[in-house]
Amino acid sequence: MRGREQVDAISLAGAGGQMEQDGSPGLPPGTSFRLFVTILGLLCMFGPLSIDMYLPGLPQIARDLGTDPALVQLTLSAFLGSLGISQLIWGPLGDRYGRRLPAAAGIIMFVIASIGCALSTNIWSLMAWRVVQGAGACAPPVLARAMIRDLFQRNRAASVMSLMMLVTAAAPMVAPILGGQVLVYLGWRGVFWILCGFGVLSLLGLLYLPETRSPGQHQNAGMLRNYLTLLSNRRYLGYSLSGGFVFAGMFAYISGTPFVYIEYFKVSPEHFGYYFGANVIAMMAMSAVNSRLVMRHGLDRLMKLGLYVTAGIGLVLPLIALTGFGGLFGLMVPLFFYLGCMGLVGANGMAGSLSVFPHLAGSASALSGALQLCTGAAAGALVGLLSDGTPLPMCLVLGGCAITGVILHRVLVK
Repeated sequence: MRGREQVDAISLAGAGGQMEQDGSPGLPPGTSFRLFVTILGLLCMFGPLSIDMYLPGLPQIARDLGTDPALVQLTLSAFLGSLGISQLIWGPLGDRYGRRLPAAAGIIMFVIASIGCALSTNIWSLMAWRVVQGAGACAPPVLARAMIRDLFQRNRAASVMSLMMLVTAAAPMVAPILGGQVLVYLGWRGVFWILCGFGVLSLLGLLYLPETRSPGQHQNAGMLRNYLTLLSNRRYLGYSLSGGFVFAGMFAYISGTPFVYIEYFKVSPEHFGYYFGANVIAMMAMSAVNSRLVMRHGLDRLMKLGLYVTAGIGLVLPLIALTGFGGLFGLMVPLFFYLGCMGLVGANGMAGSLSVFPHLAGSASALSGALQLCTGAAAGALVGLLSDGTPLPMCLVLGGCAITGVILHRVLVK
């Protein structure tokens, strides 16, 4: 009952704009909590939509542009790398100029780059525009997380982030299905035109959100000094890196499954989204569970549980890939539980890292996101480089990431 009452208190604060019991400001008067979380969830969809919608089209892009599949996979890593590194710019801009204006600038950049991707005639122009697209796509989620930290404290922020992830998780479930259908009727270029339209829609939603950074939050210290402060803190690094490596395992899955499912297991591209999206249901379910349990048990306990389960799955997956046990569904079942644990690790790890330096919410969100996405880009690239036409490279990289996440958490988070 106590956990339910505390979660309900969030909704009341969102609706009435009253001060939270822990001293955090809560939402301004007249701001709908549900609409606030929904729009933030949409702002966090830029990355998943930009990745997952074009996954079914990777083989077609390789054929259409007359290039090697490994180069097409590198467009994913180029996007992820840009998505990660560019956060280091947007976070400090959010600390200085507020959350809304930099987010709007990033969305406009994303829209322009999506048009460039749709008009690309060779793999190198596509890769270049994907870099620009990633640079714009990272601004909205960085600043959405900072908004939550502006308004809510530690465990409550984790609860709200879980609800936000529940909205965001719809993207990797729906996007491959939508992408597969768009691929049939409009080709892979149609995917980027739809992403352009999503950017315009999100820009309109951003107008509803209040500015959450108060003038007193402005930091005069330089960008480099702020990042050095964050990097020198063991707990901050522990939360960011342990969650980041589990996140990287998910991107090994994202990078590898189009070729594993479509080429190795002969799943048709238009049906790929159903197989891919089935695993995302687990992440949505656990995000909903985490939003309830975190107020009762605390983010640290739930994050440890998620880390240990993913490490166990990481040990099992390579064995399944080597033996071929269970075929496609033998591979999908452990992946289902791995993505489910992302609902325990993702929001709690991010809220834990932001709680260490609440006065640097934008920079802390940016650096944590950058560490996660750059690790994810490296994992995705490694899957492509090790690709041998079987599921084994994907499973080995995913397993290594999960085990590394547990080790880092044990060493750095006390």
